[in-house]
Amino acid sequence: MKKWLDKNYYSLDCWLKQTFHEKVYRISLNGGMTCPNRDGNLDTRGCIFCSRGGSGDFAGNAALSVHEQLLEGRSRLSQKTNCRRFIAYFQAYTNTYAPVSYLEQIFTEAIREPDVAVLSIATRPDCISPEILELLVSLNRIKPVWIELGLQTIHQRTARFIRRGFSLECYEACAKQLEQAGLTVISHVILGLPGETREDMLATVDYLGHSGIQGIKLQLLHVLKDTDLAVLYEKDPFPLFSLEEYCSLIVDCIERLPENMVIHRITGDGPRKLLIAPLWSADKKRVLNRIQQMFRERNTWQGRLFT
Repeated sequence: MKKWLDKNYYSLDCWLKQTFHEKVYRISLNGGMTCPNRDGNLDTRGCIFCSRGGSGDFAGNAALSVHEQLLEGRSRLSQKTNCRRFIAYFQAYTNTYAPVSYLEQIFTEAIREPDVAVLSIATRPDCISPEILELLVSLNRIKPVWIELGLQTIHQRTARFIRRGFSLECYEACAKQLEQAGLTVISHVILGLPGETREDMLATVDYLGHSGIQGIKLQLLHVLKDTDLAVLYEKDPFPLFSLEEYCSLIVDCIERLPENMVIHRITGDGPRKLLIAPLWSADKKRVLNRIQQMFRERNTWQGRLFT
């Protein structure tokens, strides 16, 4: 076990250090796109949990060029770290929902930056055409390209409730195409969606654990201001995880995943100015420490090997 492997799961930080032999930080970018769930193509309201920032509340300013956003991000990070390499992460809204010519322009601008190690693109499985896939493959020849697909859940009743707008079959077909093309696939899951049981959530994790994808993001459900989820919560508060419940679930999720699957996230920290609940999630360090403590208490981590 590497001396810097201080977590009890195969974290993104671990993978990055193994691959690039140094710390690599993510810089969130805004490509100025929207989403078919917002522009009227599928809906105008967005997903029920999605903030006005399109899940990119920490992303850069779309009025700036990609180069300028990266400079700004590096400047912020330089105040707390001497990191030299970065992930260019297109985070806000749906980042393949634009003409191929525009996508080629902004993605190439990002991937050609000398200190960018990885290009990461958050999108929907119904927004990757054959032409876009061809572009992604060509970019992947320059530097690694990650495609983050927002699955959230495998359960159709929940997908309808959150207004996801695509089927599990659509996700499966897209993920298969991306993997066959040699692209890294990361799937995003939200834990705690209204109406889902612990067994429902673990079923989603089990499905992804056997799907062949390379990475996963496990995200706690946040109730954020100015979302339809917030309206529902204020009218009729639905159950949310306590800190102990969530950390216990995360340990269960990790223990069910393949040891070689990179875990990119195990919690999440919604913007404090927007966060309605659960308020304990704002203390991210406390959450991460409690998860590590639970691993030690279960004494299971000693059997997990990382190479």
